[in-house]
Amino acid sequence: MQQDSVFALRGVTLRHGPALVLEDVSAQIPPAACTAVVGRSGAGKSRLLRLLVRLDDPDAGQITFHGTALGRYDVLDLRRRVQLVAQQPQLLSESVAEEIRLGCPHVAPEEVGALLSRVGLPLSFLDRSTTGLSGGEAQRVCLARALALEPEVLLLDEPTASLDAASATAIERTVRDLVGRGCAVVLVSHNADQVRRVADHVILLDHGRVLASGAPDDIQYPEAAS
Repeated sequence: MQQDSVFALRGVTLRHGPALVLEDVSAQIPPAACTAVVGRSGAGKSRLLRLLVRLDDPDAGQITFHGTALGRYDVLDLRRRVQLVAQQPQLLSESVAEEIRLGCPHVAPEEVGALLSRVGLPLSFLDRSTTGLSGGEAQRVCLARALALEPEVLLLDEPTASLDAASATAIERTVRDLVGRGCAVVLVSHNADQVRRVADHVILLDHGRVLASGAPDDIQYPEAAS
């Protein structure tokens, strides 16, 4: 399985000051599949995503990307191929359309509109200012920006936590569409029902350690994710 993995983590430990955030984590992220990372708050889920784009580097252990040590990749190239949509994203442009074109300035207007549709936002958002967007709207704009780059791997940190049911369904549909196109998706979620709908594989973290991994129906979810 390791040779077929997009990412492989072996004995990864991460500290934040004196605190042990992740301890001896070994896991595989397969290609063309949705891997859900679940666990209670503070289990280390978001920190795991940060490691995969080198916003953090492990204190021990090794992470490989396509079999090559992560540290050997150019960081900018890595972050173009592996897109992270954080729970509290940063918007860098004045308008939504400019934000989506940030990494792909030559994207046609109709393509920008299609990207908005894929994340459950109306076309009227094209001319909206990024100032004043709600947290959920900002996160979806960042997801559209990530999709414009057609990444190999998409990392999603609680992408539907602030959304209504219809918008969440649009995001879930986009996740499955991406997997069908060969993208590897890593989804952090507290919603066990959502995980069962969209994930192919689940990693359960508890206090920074891998407690279990396997098919969605084989995992005993913590109360916060049930």
